[in-house]
Amino acid sequence: MTKTVRAADILARRLYAAGCRHAFGMPGGEVLTLVDALEAAGIRFHLTRHENAAGFMAEGVHHMDGAPAILVATVGPGAMNAVNVVANAEQDRVPLIMLTGCVDAAEVQTYTHQILDHRAVFEPITKATFTLDAAAAGVIAEKAVGIATEGRPGPVHIDVPISVADAPGIDMSGQRVAASAAVPATRDLETARAWLKEAKRPVLIAGLDILYDDSVDALRALVEKHNVPVITSYKAKGVLPEDHPLSLGGAGLSPLADRHLLPLIAEADLIICAGYDPIEMRTGWRDPWDPAKQNVIDIHAAPNHHFMHQATLSFIAHTGETLNALSDGVDGHQTWADGRIDDLRAALSNAFADSEDWGPAAVIAECRTVLPRDTVATVDSGAHRILLSQMWRSFEPRGLLQSTGLCTMGCALPLAMGAKLAAPERPVVGFTGDAGFLMVAGELSSAAEMGLNTIFVVFVDESLALIDLKQRQRQLTNNGVDFIGHDYAAIARAFGGHGVTANNRSDLRSALKNALNADTFTLIAAHIDRHAYDGRI
Repeated sequence: MTKTVRAADILARRLYAAGCRHAFGMPGGEVLTLVDALEAAGIRFHLTRHENAAGFMAEGVHHMDGAPAILVATVGPGAMNAVNVVANAEQDRVPLIMLTGCVDAAEVQTYTHQILDHRAVFEPITKATFTLDAAAAGVIAEKAVGIATEGRPGPVHIDVPISVADAPGIDMSGQRVAASAAVPATRDLETARAWLKEAKRPVLIAGLDILYDDSVDALRALVEKHNVPVITSYKAKGVLPEDHPLSLGGAGLSPLADRHLLPLIAEADLIICAGYDPIEMRTGWRDPWDPAKQNVIDIHAAPNHHFMHQATLSFIAHTGETLNALSDGVDGHQTWADGRIDDLRAALSNAFADSEDWGPAAVIAECRTVLPRDTVATVDSGAHRILLSQMWRSFEPRGLLQSTGLCTMGCALPLAMGAKLAAPERPVVGFTGDAGFLMVAGELSSAAEMGLNTIFVVFVDESLALIDLKQRQRQLTNNGVDFIGHDYAAIARAFGGHGVTANNRSDLRSALKNALNADTFTLIAAHIDRHAYDGRI
């Protein structure tokens, strides 16, 4: 028996059934029914100061609870403010449901104010875009959740006309049965198992698909049984705890790290790419191995249309089930018998030493020492991200959140807010440069209103440090990278939080300890020298 309710209610209830409990955005008259329906369904709507930050807050929630992220934007400028975060979701594989209000189709024929084609804007940067229809509201909602979460995740856009949101809709969808995991069962699998059995110098490169396939346990079982060292993309940091003797940490941004890791890959006789998505990697990871001379097994969620690398065997399959099938019946044996992996771990540790008296490495080292093992960290784009992504040790998946595909600035603060909202029992710290912080400083107001005691660490060097470094490397004149300093601690206090300035390890250590038990958010402005990253990343 079908039940007639508002079309917006049907959409909201399906999102609730998918596990969604939070939505973010800036309301306008065109989305009031949507907001009402979300709240009625049990999904809390959070007011933010900008739609771009709202999308990153939604993503932060997603990484903690696993449900699709929800972003709500009104017609015209509200929707356009969200373009960056939707493009980020597409490149960073985030199942974001983007809900926009729009003027009714009949009204558009004689009305032009704030009218533009939302779907045309979002079509190139989403997996799908829909216009909600009352008679098909349930089907559209079901399709949106499925498309966003199945295969390689990504954003889906739903444009909701004003009258449709309020119109009686019929939920005729019914939730579909999830597809069973695909596992290779061909002669190629037997070939891959033979390679694993014979490998003396294997390496596994893990990527984000491991997390969406829930394959962390399968990965650990294989690498421990067969003594396979693990390199991860930054999004996959922590799939093997980074204090594990087989963990070689993350890779993708740092030329300094690549000087140690890429030679190891060149020496390998077997390379297993497990859920590895090269969208996170830089040009140094283009064709880093030779599948004509090395055995390369690629286990991935989507066909290789990127051509960043090639493989000897390619399985479009579930990563965990394929790793289990690959290992089943194959005995473990000694690998890298010359101590190469221990030596490499030591070399990487020395390359990113944390012994400096003060500077970006000291800031990262103090934070990792003082903050608990289960701390969730977020990091903004910039020179500090390259250093932190190598130095910050993650001991579980999604322990470090960042924008790695699009590499957008201004993400760390709202990501940290969303993570803290969804996991209030865990310490959460957001690392940002001063330039990135200035993009989203107004969201400190949102943090105060949400009652979050998130910690924000701002690297203050009054420069776009990474761009300045590239400018100097090209021997170009200093232009457009430096800016004046501000009292960031005072800004935090003005928004109702705690603000602290740190100029040494002792100040930082004390501020961190106080922040862990603070009644509201704490911003720590860590002042470092310009050019402090030279030779460090």
